Amino acid sequence: MSTMLPTRAGGEPTLADVLPSCAASLRGETNRLGLPPATRCVVVLVDGLGAAALRARVGHARALGRSLTKRAVLSSGFPTTTAAALASLATGTAPGQHGLVGYTALVPAAGRVLNQLSGWNDAMPPETWQRRRTVFETLAEAGVTSAAVGPAQYADSGLTRAILRGAVYTPGRTLADRFAAARRVLDEGSAELVYLYVPELDQLAHAKGWESDRWLAALETLDAEFGAFERTLRRGEGLLLTADHGVVDVPATSQIVFGEVPELVAGVQHVGGDPRCVQLYLSPDASVADRARLAEAWRSSESSRAWVATREEAVEAGWFGAVDDEVLPRIGDVLVAARKLVAYYDGREGDTSGRSMIGQHGSLTAEETMVPLLRSGAYAAS
Repeated sequence: MSTMLPTRAGGEPTLADVLPSCAASLRGETNRLGLPPATRCVVVLVDGLGAAALRARVGHARALGRSLTKRAVLSSGFPTTTAAALASLATGTAPGQHGLVGYTALVPAAGRVLNQLSGWNDAMPPETWQRRRTVFETLAEAGVTSAAVGPAQYADSGLTRAILRGAVYTPGRTLADRFAAARRVLDEGSAELVYLYVPELDQLAHAKGWESDRWLAALETLDAEFGAFERTLRRGEGLLLTADHGVVDVPATSQIVFGEVPELVAGVQHVGGDPRCVQLYLSPDASVADRARLAEAWRSSESSRAWVATREEAVEAGWFGAVDDEVLPRIGDVLVAARKLVAYYDGREGDTSGRSMIGQHGSLTAEETMVPLLRSGAYAAS
């Protein structure tokens, strides 16, 4: 294995520890995050809010900034893409166990790459493709109720059915609606654990960039709603805010179209992953030597801008956590993870999908992997 590859040893808390720690807190038990006992808790997940971006704009987010200490960070895991990260949050396991290993990934039985956010079908049924029990299901068995609050359009999506099993979904159109719904659920006593999803910042980062005025305005709105909700917390109610990944802005001039380079697609049958973390799939009978040859071609071309790993190297480095045998073929034969401000596109057959995005994520850089973990209410001193 190349000594240049970053490793994920698993010693520090990650996003996968958040809900199990909350569940333990509700039982009055010790937990990975050191949360004290609470009677009820709310976890706000802000899609795309990296710790670096929040620190850079903290002057516009005073309520969030009150809890943003040097220790108030977590690693989101890898890959830094929403489907994988939210599945890790919901199940308390790494992608190598729950099975969502990229934005798009190979479905071996179907022989094609499918979108892990919106591509759910009979070839990738949400009830079984996501392989692990959720924290909400485990709590329900113990008599603890959970609610998931998010936009109405996600109420019955494939991803919701895959990762929010065991929680009652409560829709809210705006940020204000969702925070109000969370407060109402708590006041009615219909849930002891509330998960609240905020997609707006990620959507704006993709369209306009996280350094845009539009993204900053959305952060200010989030800060105002978070601060207002924080003031309603009752005795024994704990509040956490975290994120699934951070975002980097990639200029159009830094888009790399690799499909035009024959040696970079030699033997490649499918392309998956994200533009910041491409996963290349060879034929099902590809050997370790085949993967090594393709990886070497990419290293010769891109080692100054990306980490390149074969499947075996990525697994050995702990990128996906411990990997179950069933999940292994879902991972690309070769992975190309950007470490500079670049994004990789296939470009063959006129494919231009995703090339209008400014904000990007998926790779292993600190800007993408490090997310806030802000504590308030009963968790403020933890």
